[in-house]
Amino acid sequence: MTRPWLAPRVLLIAGLLLAAPATAIEWTSFEGASRGYPAMRDLAGRTVADGEFAQWVENGRLHVSLAYVGKARRIEEKAVFRQDRQLVQETWSLREVRDGALYRQFEVNFIKGTAAAQKRDDAGTELESWSDDVKVDVGRAFAGFGFTLAVKAVRARLKRGEHVELQAVGFTPKPQVVTVDLSFAGTDRLRMAGRTMTGERFVVHPKLPWIAKLFVEVPDAQIWLTPAPAAFLRWEGPLAEPSDPVTRVDLLPGGPSEAATPVATTGRR
Repeated sequence: MTRPWLAPRVLLIAGLLLAAPATAIEWTSFEGASRGYPAMRDLAGRTVADGEFAQWVENGRLHVSLAYVGKARRIEEKAVFRQDRQLVQETWSLREVRDGALYRQFEVNFIKGTAAAQKRDDAGTELESWSDDVKVDVGRAFAGFGFTLAVKAVRARLKRGEHVELQAVGFTPKPQVVTVDLSFAGTDRLRMAGRTMTGERFVVHPKLPWIAKLFVEVPDAQIWLTPAPAAFLRWEGPLAEPSDPVTRVDLLPGGPSEAATPVATTGRR
């Protein structure tokens, strides 16, 4: 089943997306094995899904797996990275099951330059499919959790006031490539699991031409890291598609979760 109104809109947006110069990210750290149990919440702080995070090194690659389980809903995100002198995301996927049936699935192979999507139609009776080549600069293109690692890699530059342009592969639900701007937005206090923590906030801002904004609105994503050594604290943004509600993922489950509040006026807010 197709949506004739969607095709011309998506094609117009795809033809207008901006390109950026190819500069890979320098990677001076090394991620090893780790496990955690983050919580997925709405912006009111209510838990909507319990999470499990795992990362490990296998065959010289960093593997990342996130799973969230809520009421009649399961979401799985997976990614693979190469980490030597540069940080390179090689693959990414997200799969969402609702009421025991596949609701949507997205996959990107950055090395091959391919992407595919499946999503159940509005009636919920059949899956629509899209697949396409995606022209990306390997080492500058990321998706999902990849942006947390990318922000960690350029954190020092961002805190000096620099802006870093990268590429994102997203879905509308057709696969798209868009230039994004990373920036530092200041230091915040974050309340989660009965604790108040300090986090540095970074913004991932999609850069769309003005005419594309007439057809689609892509919210910013925000990532909070602990001060040095940098580690994940919180993420807020649409889960997979621009039309998704903004979701919060906290490092710590349980207890209250509240909106971040600024510690000082450092950074651009």
